[in-house]
Amino acid sequence: MNKKDLSIPFNAPLNPQDTELQTYGCRANNPDICGNNGLPNVCAFSSEDCICKKPSRAWKKQYHKLKD
Repeated sequence: MNKKDLSIPFNAPLNPQDTELQTYGCRANNPDICGNNGLPNVCAFSSEDCICKKPSRAWKKQYHKLKD
């Protein structure tokens, strides 16, 4: 999977793998300035499962907004 496929808009509908603490793909507005970009098994771009294990602090609130 390439980087473009894993860049998911912050307001996009939830994926089945999304939780309060993780997202499928990267939902950062600018992944290039994310402090976790490229970290193995943390960043969606460098994990085999394409899961971001450390989304932004705003993600938890956004998750609940999208869930409802």
